[in-house]
Amino acid sequence: MFGLPLAFATPLILGALVLLPVIWWLLRFTPPRPREVTFPPTRLLVDIEKREETPQKSPWWLTLLRLLIAALLILALAGPQWRPADRIDLGSGPVLLLIDNGWTSATDWDRQVTAANGLLALAETAELPVILAATADGAGQPLAPAPADVAAERLRAMAPRPWDRQRAELVTALRKTVSETAPSRIVWISDGLEDPSAGAFQRDLSALAGDIPLTLYTNARTPLGIGGLVSTADALTATVIRKPEASSPDVVLRALDPKGLVLGEATARFEGGAASTEATFALPSELRNDIARLEIDGVRAAGAVKLIDDSWRRRTVGLISGAGADQAQPLLSPLYYLQRALAPFADLRVPRATDLSEAVPELLEQGVSVVVLADVGRLPDPAAEALDRWIRGGGLLVRFAGPRTAGGTDDLLPVALRAGDRTLGGSLSWEQPQKLAPFPPASPFAGLTVPEEVLVSRQVLAEPTADLPERSWALLTDGTPLVTAGRRGDGAVVLFHVTADTAWSNLPLSGVYVDMLRRIVASASAAAAAAPEAGEAASVEVSEGEVRAVLPPLRLLDGYGSFVPPRADVVPVAASGFASVTASRDTPPGLYGTEDGYRALNLLTGSETLTPLDVSALGEDLDTRPYLDAEPVDLRAGLFSAAFLLLMLDALIVLLMAGLVSRLRLARAAMTIALALCLTAAPAVLSGPGGAALAQTASGAGSSDDLWALEAATDTRLAYVITGNPEIDETSRAGLDGLSQYLAARTALEPGAPIGVDISRDELAFFALLYWPVDAAATKPDARTMARIDGFMRNGGTILFDTRDHITASATGFSGTPATLKLREILDGLDVPALEPVPADHVLTKAFFLLDSFPGRYATSPLWVEASEASPEGTDRPVRAGDGVSPIMITGNDFAAAWATDQSGNPLYPTVPDDPDQREYAYRSGVNIVMYSLTGNYKADQVHVPALLERLGQ
Repeated sequence: MFGLPLAFATPLILGALVLLPVIWWLLRFTPPRPREVTFPPTRLLVDIEKREETPQKSPWWLTLLRLLIAALLILALAGPQWRPADRIDLGSGPVLLLIDNGWTSATDWDRQVTAANGLLALAETAELPVILAATADGAGQPLAPAPADVAAERLRAMAPRPWDRQRAELVTALRKTVSETAPSRIVWISDGLEDPSAGAFQRDLSALAGDIPLTLYTNARTPLGIGGLVSTADALTATVIRKPEASSPDVVLRALDPKGLVLGEATARFEGGAASTEATFALPSELRNDIARLEIDGVRAAGAVKLIDDSWRRRTVGLISGAGADQAQPLLSPLYYLQRALAPFADLRVPRATDLSEAVPELLEQGVSVVVLADVGRLPDPAAEALDRWIRGGGLLVRFAGPRTAGGTDDLLPVALRAGDRTLGGSLSWEQPQKLAPFPPASPFAGLTVPEEVLVSRQVLAEPTADLPERSWALLTDGTPLVTAGRRGDGAVVLFHVTADTAWSNLPLSGVYVDMLRRIVASASAAAAAAPEAGEAASVEVSEGEVRAVLPPLRLLDGYGSFVPPRADVVPVAASGFASVTASRDTPPGLYGTEDGYRALNLLTGSETLTPLDVSALGEDLDTRPYLDAEPVDLRAGLFSAAFLLLMLDALIVLLMAGLVSRLRLARAAMTIALALCLTAAPAVLSGPGGAALAQTASGAGSSDDLWALEAATDTRLAYVITGNPEIDETSRAGLDGLSQYLAARTALEPGAPIGVDISRDELAFFALLYWPVDAAATKPDARTMARIDGFMRNGGTILFDTRDHITASATGFSGTPATLKLREILDGLDVPALEPVPADHVLTKAFFLLDSFPGRYATSPLWVEASEASPEGTDRPVRAGDGVSPIMITGNDFAAAWATDQSGNPLYPTVPDDPDQREYAYRSGVNIVMYSLTGNYKADQVHVPALLERLGQ
């Protein structure tokens, strides 16, 4: 309407606007306004006008107000809508509604649903059935005509799928539906992208429609996706794809660890109308090994997420040497050079057994991804068979030549070897030591710089065969192979034709040796290390010498790229064929396997493109429409509300014109007099019998509460729970007083005097730590008090429960003593997390003093805290990382009795056993507990690691 996104449901009602002049004429006349005259009569005579004037029409502004009210009512009755949905002629038959709900619809799903809802509303008004078909749901969805409200319910349950749309699969089912029920209109709510079949669906849909009118929505916003992923020795590079010519600013990719913490960010810049670009994460290998997920910042779609499994992470490499004096002379051992070359990017495993029949199975049971044999001759048959099965299941065997392998003694080799070896250089040889040739383009070593100083003086030779060039990864300048490789099942065997040490070549002394091993290990599959344990959901069957593991779905992605639990109809995937599996309705993208070993199935593999939809095959009569930026807004409620408010304003004006002001003045004067009388009588009432005492009591009580709160808030104080037992409460006060003095003497904290807390009424938010001595004779707090305690713990407070009974308890500190039973009764009403004794790497052991136990008056009761995740294996952090403070601590060592002192500073209670050192460590335990409750886990930060290591003597 007039270029505005405004429409009316019943525009004929707008014709009533022509009646506004009639309404104006009717509103012209109003009764004369009463005049107010003040006595005395002489004043009345002065104000008498010489001629009588009576208003013959209402004021213009009042007439305008009433005309505005009438106009608003007329507009509201016409049913105005802002940003109305497009009007489509649906005809008289069923409506076929196609909607793309693949992962590419995630960004603009709201606008697609808005368009579909507008169409369903039109169909419901016209009482037309609707055939709703989602292109990503396949032919198994219901395609029979249904009422529009039923289709709307199906639409509300729909969501973008974490796989691509499958339009071609839907064509056959649509042909059957259209032949049985001819629709009068076909509407396709598209994501604006082409299928890999390049227009096949459009041609099928055009043939299917025939003369049926077709409407297409095409201007959907397409999300970006993460395609291929390349991991090199120095960086992790991800390819970002988009719709060509799309307007995409710089894209930020984030690398997240399994907990969702950001490990790094990389920026991808699109040049011009490029359809893809790259983002590089130049992170240390230790950080890259922790990456579990890449995602595009600000894009919520399954294709904008790249899951990373063990195949992209640090490998576990098993080392076996054929030499016999490895430990006695390590510098002469081949493993010495291998360990130093592999240690920066791999976890190494060396078997304890020297017998190969035991060493090989020992390594395979540890789940290694790579096995390196350094000059190992003939393997025992059981070891060779086990190693062969492991290789065919996805393992990588790397062998180094030597005197024992010069004759090719077994079948676990990529190429056939000649008997003996070739010696280059020396007095009995005409040939000189050979240098390395440039690496072939198809080799995994392609791109590495060949150092000029590397020389090979001895090697084993391969038998010349037709496929030898294809199996050669590295060559010497004379064309003889230096490194060969061959596939075996799902795994591979790689052979260095020289030794792993410097006996045959100085290659192990060069940097390219490290880079070559890094690339070989990076190419290893993690499937061999993901073999399921007995009793797990995955099953393993050996068939034709190959190990086939079945990986069940663990965690899957939804259409927006978030993890969701797996559906019941998702089928497991065979590990042997996992690399060839693509994301689909049966195998959605996500993690497959178990927590001990899983594989990542990603939606995009690197070959996909986002191509704009070609609509040329849909004919010239195609009705193309854009999506609405927002849903239509019904303006009727706002107009009716405005008319009602203006009507109230008109009524108020009429009352004011009728003399309401004068009456209000009289009423206000009466109220003023009544209030003055009340204020005059108030002192007399308050000074009556008991009045003064009542006011004084109330004032005194309020002042007492305020004083307690002021004392608790102005100084940092240690607090204890008042149990009602005078002996226990006095011990708690004296103990916390002694600990406060120790804190003032040994730390920068100078706490105020300890304060007792009545947990049923006092405010607990003033304290970070609350010491609660458990009294077996006390009654359990009521439900309201327990709720206050639970709120205190949830909001960051810590309660230290002390049963004080370890002298009579068992070695675990939790036997059936009366105090322990009372504690269990109290905790039964609290949301208590899982507890564990303080581990050796907990921040409590290093919060201020370095401690390995937490004694009080008694020394053997453990201190229980909230159980936290253990530090990962292989980390060298001296303290466990964490973000929260344990809301609860439990001990039976009677801390307060160990801390309690008299006014002279002398201990009030002896320790058991009576040991001065135990009391000192009890104070130190209290200091650590206080520092932990006040400062949290700041000592777990990486900045404190060097200082902690120095204090620990490491």
